[in-house]
Amino acid sequence: MSQQRPASYDCWTQQAYLASAPFVPELATTIVQWLNPQPEDLILDLGCGDGVLTAKIKTACSSVTGIDASSNLITAAKKSYGSIAGLSWHTQDCRCLNRWLNFKEGAYNKVFSNAALHWILREPSTRESVLQDVYTLLKPGGTFAFEMGGHGNVAEVHTALIAAVAHQGIDIVQAQKLSPWYFPSETSMRKTLENTGFEVLKIEMEYRPTKLTTDKEGGIEGWTRLMGTQFLDGLDSLAKKEAAIKEVCEVLKAVIHREEDNSMYIGYVRLRALARKPQ
Repeated sequence: MSQQRPASYDCWTQQAYLASAPFVPELATTIVQWLNPQPEDLILDLGCGDGVLTAKIKTACSSVTGIDASSNLITAAKKSYGSIAGLSWHTQDCRCLNRWLNFKEGAYNKVFSNAALHWILREPSTRESVLQDVYTLLKPGGTFAFEMGGHGNVAEVHTALIAAVAHQGIDIVQAQKLSPWYFPSETSMRKTLENTGFEVLKIEMEYRPTKLTTDKEGGIEGWTRLMGTQFLDGLDSLAKKEAAIKEVCEVLKAVIHREEDNSMYIGYVRLRALARKPQ
């Protein structure tokens, strides 16, 4: 039997995120350019995390509202940026936006999301409903700019995690179901957006190998512990979890290591899109 955490458990902390994946907001230049924040804009940041990128966007526009399911990260955002006028922060499960107390039709002229939708849209039942909620929140003519993991994202780590968990006694099909991610193709996402009513202005995929941190709490081990939490929670003992983490790290060492500088890169694939709600 797996060691399921309480439903309220929040594995995300600013410390763990900064140790393992500080590059996420740093590499968002293209999608922020697509967002094109203007002084009059009212923007919703969907899955804002600790607010680093949200605060940066606020410097170019009137108001940004950041929402995230992690109370730990929202607390960190409030601590770092809570005094900035025009920035507000809310803990909210982004899979059910229409239950948010501030949910209002036409409240924003732009919605933004970076590196969050592949978590939010994991369950098939959420894919159309979340996009429909985004559509509702936008004013006519408003735009939705987002970047997420695309098909084949972190494929080497994804494969290693499934195998490592299976080697600890989990059925291979169940191990696959433990994955917390949804990495769609460009074609699939375009179809879903259009079915929702959006006009897709542009959409692209980019293969972007990304250097892991050298922080003692980061690297491939830190990344696996944080991003792979839901895989690891499928195992029924701490010893099995640690064995799975060790296997992932050892298997990947030869695959992701670059001998010229001892760095480690994993194969990020980014899917980004800009879609508009018709006038």
